[in-house]
Amino acid sequence: MTFIDYYKILGIDKAASPADIKKAYRKLARKHHPDLNPNDKEAIKTFQKINEANEVLSDPEKRKKYDKHGENWQHAEEYEKARQNKPRSSNTGGQRFSGAQAEGDFSDFFSSMFGGGGGSRQVKYRGEDLNAELQLELIEAYKTHKQTLTVNGKSIRITIPAGIENGQTIKIQGHGGQGANGGPNGDLFISFSIANHSMFKRLGNNLYAFVDLDLYVAVLGGEITLETLNGKVKLKVKPETQNGSRVKLKGKGFPVYKCDGQFGDLLVTYSIKIPTQLNEKQRELFTELSLSEQQ
Repeated sequence: MTFIDYYKILGIDKAASPADIKKAYRKLARKHHPDLNPNDKEAIKTFQKINEANEVLSDPEKRKKYDKHGENWQHAEEYEKARQNKPRSSNTGGQRFSGAQAEGDFSDFFSSMFGGGGGSRQVKYRGEDLNAELQLELIEAYKTHKQTLTVNGKSIRITIPAGIENGQTIKIQGHGGQGANGGPNGDLFISFSIANHSMFKRLGNNLYAFVDLDLYVAVLGGEITLETLNGKVKLKVKPETQNGSRVKLKGKGFPVYKCDGQFGDLLVTYSIKIPTQLNEKQRELFTELSLSEQQ
């Protein structure tokens, strides 16, 4: 029976910590899991080797015995019995292991060194995490609402909180891949892609907008009606408003994520429209105004 290097199977060195072993095992187990490699006999064999390596190295007592005897494992039992001055027992199957395999799926090396897999129970494997992308319009991200997604053929209804940001990812616990051997399901991670708006630009919780302003309103002052994501608002314009002027509408921006009643601001920049196709009378008035400004 050939010595099996469990460290090599998991791709780690002998100084690996329990956390390193766990990380390496999970990565390889997910890659070679039979559910992800149906009808692949090599994947099943590799999966069994990975589980056997984890069975030994994740157990402090088994790992200690394995590290101690290594390639001399064939004489380990004799050495231990002689050292303890006890007769060697023919039955070495009294231990119970938490391996993924049933009895008979362990290698001869494992069975000889650790007494076989008698009484073993199946390990519960967590399901694979899944990723999905959901596209939203800006107005949709403005309000808390529900949407139904189809993931792996299953419909999932989720609540999307107001204020979700472009590129943000949320976790839906337990809606990932199905666990194996009664293990928990993985999680579903949803990334949001929020489309640009024709009128508003979002930066954090603030909204920015450019609004065309009539020249006469800019000069004389007045009132305009402005569309927002939460309906129309009336906005007073001061006389002699300059092109490029900016006003802030406090609390009229985007809702703060998971903070009910809190909003950013709406910042409006005026772009003054120059009148075109003037009639003769209008030209005379502008000329008169220009001459008065020069005096």
